[in-house]
This record gives sequence, structure tokens and C-alpha cells, in this order.
Amino acid sequence: MLGNGWIEAQCMDGEKRLGHIRGAFRKKVWIAAGDLVLLGLRDYQDSKADIILKYTADEARLLKSYGELPDNVKVNENDVGGESEDDVDVEFDIDDI
Repeated sequence: MLGNGWIEAQCMDGEKRLGHIRGAFRKKVWIAAGDLVLLGLRDYQDSKADIILKYTADEARLLKSYGELPDNVKVNENDVGGESEDDVDVEFDIDDI
């Protein structure tokens, strides 16, 4: 969390982007480090995106079982973005699904 509704997100395409939590979404849904979110990319700003959806733990497990998430991602209630020997502190953008 960077403050004022902005987060830094590691996307599945390997890019780090600034994600903006819109006002109505910010007041209703709390986003924490390691949460799995869906980003909407901006046509005019490649380095910025808007957070469209926060996946629940159950939805993240379903995405994992459907093969939509990479194999190195561990999905459970407390740890949505998993760690492996190769990747440390990796968060994913599910916009490519």
C-alpha cells in the first residue's frame, strides 16, 4: 500500500504497475499485501491500472485448480501470493485470464 488508494502490483506479465483503488471500492473492500486482485489496464498509461476486483480465498483456489495461476503460486486462506526458491514477494495480476 502506497497511500491515498494506490498500491504497487506485480503483474503476471512481469511488469510492476501502480494500481488505483477507486473510491466506492476502497470504502467497501479492504485490500492487504498478498491479496489476489484483478487489474484493468489503462490504454493511455501502461504503468498504471485500476483495481476492478479482489478475489476471495475460495475464488483464488478455483483459479489455481483451473490452471489459470502459475504453479509456483500457493493459495490458501492466509497466503494468496506464495513464495518459492526462484520468486520472492510476487503478487499477480489476473487481467490476462
